[in-house]
Amino acid sequence: MTAKNSPNASKMRRQPQQMRSQERVDSILNAAEELFIEMGYEQTTTRAIATHAKVSIGSLYQFFPDKEAILKALATRYFQQEYQLFAQLHTPEAETLPVEVYVDRVIDAFDHFMNNHPGYRAVYEQLLNLMTYSAVAAMDNYEYRIVDELAAFFGRLNPKLDTEKCQAIALVVVKVVGDLLWLATSQNPEMRQLLLTETKILMLGYLNNYLITY
Repeated sequence: MTAKNSPNASKMRRQPQQMRSQERVDSILNAAEELFIEMGYEQTTTRAIATHAKVSIGSLYQFFPDKEAILKALATRYFQQEYQLFAQLHTPEAETLPVEVYVDRVIDAFDHFMNNHPGYRAVYEQLLNLMTYSAVAAMDNYEYRIVDELAAFFGRLNPKLDTEKCQAIALVVVKVVGDLLWLATSQNPEMRQLLLTETKILMLGYLNNYLITY
């Protein structure tokens, strides 16, 4: 395993402990995101990010050893935001919704999230290109955290389902919906809407097999 692919490569040098430091990190991440969208990851330099963020290059290197670490921090911020969105959609109130309404809400919310964060695709595409050990591990950790909690949610909706079955259903939902919404982000508006509609039909038919109890 090369140094680049080791779990400790390209991590933040230190975590911000004070509000001022966190604001500086946020400025660096926001600037990097804008430049990754505008110029592309490969063409963007750490010096350009520091200039755009209005911080010294030394300040940038206090937190990030290299550009890859900034990219991964951006991805982690998206992971956290997606998890927060997931949590907001899976409250006790959501357990009382008809399956059709639940499916509409979840798919619309995640589609809205992806399309209202213009850096989402730029960050994830580059992260997939890198596919380092730590990048894959971070993606898997967040995804399986959602799978576990979604499985628990389905178990509450239908207590007749055993734990293993709930895990399998949740994994199918996360993988299928995630891949289809990712595909939709690259389409023109008309095709994107068609894919969303088909995704809802697919998920509704699938979940109706397990979540409607008689």
